[in-house]
Amino acid sequence: MASLKTPALSLSPKYHRRSSFPATFSNNLRYSRSQMQSNTFLIIAAAPGSSSKKPNVRSPAPGSSSSSPGSISKKPTVLVAEKLGEAGLALLRQHANVECFYNLSPEELRAKIAQCDALIVRSATKVNRAVFESSGGRLKVVGRAGVGIDNVDLAAATEHGCLVVNAPTANTIAAAEHGIALLASMARNVAQADASVKSGKWQRSKYVGVSLVGKRLAVLGFGKVGSEVARRAKGLGMHVIAHDPYAPADRARVIGVELVGLKEAITTADFISLHMPLTPATSKMLNAEAFAKMKKGVRIINVARGGVIDEDALWRALNGGIVAQAALDVFTEEPPTKDNKLVQHDKVIVTPHLGASTMEAQEGVAIEIAEAVVGALKGELAATSVNAPMVPAGVLNELKPYVQLAEKLGRLAVQLVAGGRGVKTVKVSYTSSRAELDTRLLRAMITKGIIESICNIFVNLVNADYTAKQRGLRITEERVSLDGSSEYPLESIRVQIANVDTKFASSKSSTDDIVVEGRVKGKIPRLTKVGSFGVDVSLEGSIILCTQVDQPGMIGKVGRILGEENVNVSFMSVGRIAPRTHAVMAIGVDEQPRKETLKRIGEVPAIEELVYIKL
Repeated sequence: MASLKTPALSLSPKYHRRSSFPATFSNNLRYSRSQMQSNTFLIIAAAPGSSSKKPNVRSPAPGSSSSSPGSISKKPTVLVAEKLGEAGLALLRQHANVECFYNLSPEELRAKIAQCDALIVRSATKVNRAVFESSGGRLKVVGRAGVGIDNVDLAAATEHGCLVVNAPTANTIAAAEHGIALLASMARNVAQADASVKSGKWQRSKYVGVSLVGKRLAVLGFGKVGSEVARRAKGLGMHVIAHDPYAPADRARVIGVELVGLKEAITTADFISLHMPLTPATSKMLNAEAFAKMKKGVRIINVARGGVIDEDALWRALNGGIVAQAALDVFTEEPPTKDNKLVQHDKVIVTPHLGASTMEAQEGVAIEIAEAVVGALKGELAATSVNAPMVPAGVLNELKPYVQLAEKLGRLAVQLVAGGRGVKTVKVSYTSSRAELDTRLLRAMITKGIIESICNIFVNLVNADYTAKQRGLRITEERVSLDGSSEYPLESIRVQIANVDTKFASSKSSTDDIVVEGRVKGKIPRLTKVGSFGVDVSLEGSIILCTQVDQPGMIGKVGRILGEENVNVSFMSVGRIAPRTHAVMAIGVDEQPRKETLKRIGEVPAIEELVYIKL
């Protein structure tokens, strides 16, 4: 085996391309196109507290100037839809003329976007496929003044060669402080007591609170915000534990926080503060089952995402006395309806998604997004980009099916992991006959498949290594050299995850690592090995993996159950080590089977285990 040289990500001038912003996306890889035209920024979002019924307002920003008829300005134009932090505007004015437009309708936005090279939005503006199509190929950068990019169609941005950047760091302290504010306000009944006094009452005995000193706080999600909450809670004399399978142990150790499993966190805590992203894995993480395990009288704080709590289950837990109080800044539906049961509950205090709403945070966001957009328009690689940077067209075209293979192998492998320890060590082996193989994009896509399956972080060529390091994920690579023609860049890719438990025992190799391997056949990514079992199925849609006793009729039995449950089978493959021993069956399905369907398959006597994988 030859050691693999993997070039470091470079920000050198040779990668600076003023004319274009290409991108890669897992299912549709494109490269960039047009020459850069005159630069125009469009900054648009609903002003805080504004109504959509307000008329459009156009006002030149202070210090900006418009070109006179017939003249050509050397600076691009910035269109602002709400007041942005003055420091951010000042930075933009160094590179552009600044104007303001408030409350643009979707139709007005589409009409204006063709004259813009950059667009900056907050959360209110939907940057959908129609916006990118209306840009006529001119839009180079979309900047999100904040963290979440739910309102930006990343696939469409990528297909149109548009770089998307955000401002992920400026809100951290504000969100952490708001979490602490809610925690303290809830513990001392501040909101309820305030309303009582203002109504003319004086009920001191009714609003006796609880002390924070010595109480156990469980922080679920130990990223930037979660760790800052923990730091502040320790200053209040609380005992802080945290659950995050992907948090670096050294970060917790420095702060003085004990990392624990989810069960221990929710069963022993007096207070639970949520700081995880909303992903399929975290959706309704606090559900009826979780609440049933908690200490009676626990208090819940959520400044993360509304969907991580089953709101109906929380309401029942409040009424049943399991949860003493809740403090919520976020909801599944925002704004919540007037008759929302949690909003109206007397044991719940609520705020209207104020986590990032401080003057300092807004100013910081303005600077961060202005720097990112200006840098991107200069052709610099943005550290806060959420889709991929420049990849040479020839390399991209050749690697496209292998890029898809890499991401899907990462996505498949991590879904085979069980337990709470998290993925820390991944080994990737590339079998190739080429002496030189640049694996940056492949490594990035494996990282993308692993990390994006478990948390709400967007991974690309720019941020892959940094993101892996932040999550405590170590990826090593090796190349297995082949003799022969180098017509194709790769023969196969193998992904191994070490030191983890698994949901599917047959995915473990003789070294006790989870192993999946694949190759490209006819430009289609295919799965060729799971553990020690050889299979041959297309890596598309969803796959059911079954370990079975190798005996006649098994394909028919499983196929019949799927047919009876109206689940269409797209492909099937069986791999075995020796006849009449054990085999692994891989079944591609077009629809997600119901839990009852999977249970029926698992009850077939010769089926020993199964797992459903969504690619």
